[in-house]
Amino acid sequence: MKILFYDTKNYDRESFDEILKTFPEITIEYTKSDLDPRTAALAEGFDAVCAFVSSNVGTQTLEILHAKKIRFVLMRCAGFNNVDLDTAKKYGIRVMRVPGYSPEAVAEHAMALALASNRRLYKAYNKVRENDFSLSGLMGFNFYQKTAGIIGTGKIGAAMCRICHGFGMKILAYDVYRNDSLKSFVEYVSLEKLLSDSDVISLHCPLMDSTYHMINIDTIRQMKDGVILVNTSRGALVKTDDLIEGIRLHKFAGVGLDVYEEETNNVFEDRSDEILEHSTTARLLSFPNVMITSHQGFFTREALTSIASVTLQNAADAISGKASANDVNP
Repeated sequence: MKILFYDTKNYDRESFDEILKTFPEITIEYTKSDLDPRTAALAEGFDAVCAFVSSNVGTQTLEILHAKKIRFVLMRCAGFNNVDLDTAKKYGIRVMRVPGYSPEAVAEHAMALALASNRRLYKAYNKVRENDFSLSGLMGFNFYQKTAGIIGTGKIGAAMCRICHGFGMKILAYDVYRNDSLKSFVEYVSLEKLLSDSDVISLHCPLMDSTYHMINIDTIRQMKDGVILVNTSRGALVKTDDLIEGIRLHKFAGVGLDVYEEETNNVFEDRSDEILEHSTTARLLSFPNVMITSHQGFFTREALTSIASVTLQNAADAISGKASANDVNP
């Protein structure tokens, strides 16, 4: 199998090249260009493309990939809401993903965002750099004996539950499916009760029609005053304009975002020399209680090794025609 690897970063190449040694039947060519309708034609002569969460694998892209005889789309991430599955199925293009590369990596980053936004670590760091050792604007609250609300208790959400349990927090959870491994210390409740009773709310659910903009002005109004909201899942779980309204209403003690609706053009890119006109990102960053990171929740050595291993195993399964639990459109 020949794979064209889109949107290559140095760390991608290093992790994949290391694991590739154990898959002699697979070759990879790397390109820095991301996958979209303008670059899909580069895949001519390949069997598969490897794409990421920021790639455009929509209708037009898939039509071009089909014309270039691409048979497999290997997503090196868990999410696949950027893939037009109906068009992929229509053309017989098999789509595979990496459902759980390192749940702990994302959950630990979620807790880091919660702690940093609560204790204003980013503000404290910058104050001290300016020789300002005052404590004004740095007040937080103890997490111990507070209530954590975890929305979505799959692998990442379950890891977040365990972290919160270690902090001595009471844990409420909301999910369509209950995770029996958590029953000794997690109470499943309605979404309404979770929103109204939680001091820290962390989102760990997939983006679907039923979860799109689940955090909006109506659900924000149901939350406690002084709540901390964290999102490390998908940006569109939160309606950004409503979040900004909630911040202006002083609803949040802190907001930590590793993902957000406007992130597509920003993810993993250096835009430090640009003026971000009409940017909701800039508006969010103007608030002193908001901390934003650039989709780095997954970014640990362990996670990158796992992503490479599972993606290449997916490719091997595709070569042999073997069914896989990682198929998105079986």
